[in-house]
Amino acid sequence: MAQSTAPNSIDFASLLCSRLCHDLLSPVGALNNGIELIADETDPQVREQCIGLLEQSARTTAGKLTFFRLAFGAASGFGEAIALHEIRSAVEGLFPPGGKLAVQWVIAGESLPKPAAKLLLNLVMLAGEALPRGGTLAIGAEQGGGVTEIAVRGEGSRITFDPTIRAALAQDGGEVTSRTAPAFMIRSIAASSGGELMISAEGEPFLMFGARLPAR
Repeated sequence: MAQSTAPNSIDFASLLCSRLCHDLLSPVGALNNGIELIADETDPQVREQCIGLLEQSARTTAGKLTFFRLAFGAASGFGEAIALHEIRSAVEGLFPPGGKLAVQWVIAGESLPKPAAKLLLNLVMLAGEALPRGGTLAIGAEQGGGVTEIAVRGEGSRITFDPTIRAALAQDGGEVTSRTAPAFMIRSIAASSGGELMISAEGEPFLMFGARLPAR
């Protein structure tokens, strides 16, 4: 489903909903399959295995919803700033500790302004998805002099960063689809805040995002 470079608000909301539904389909489907299996299963050992799979799918679904609530939603219950522990909880919902991605945190302070927090979460998602075989995500942010600076660096044995997402992050844009909608959101947040985005060049052995947002 392709849209023009700058979709209207209804089209963009539809694209984000499509993205959310796509990402939740697998864990929710696993829950449904597990419930069907356990309803017909009488072997205690197999039932225990099914319950374990249900628990894992439920955690995955809840974790993704926690992340999407902050990254895509209005986050109206958090005021003008989002606490660091909420940001960290959201990231761990998408990339759980002990998984194929090791997350390193270097963030000064106890909270980030809401636009910066949303921008950071979406950059983290893009970086993590570009490391299909796992690796390391380093997340940094600091505030000072009326400016919030953000850095997200991904390293791994394989980096696959979709060129359409790179184009959507660029100033001249690119088509907006359900896949590139988060990149368009990142660009829009930076533009509306009077900030700037930076991205490492193609061919580098790492993927690095930077952002600088002035306080409003």
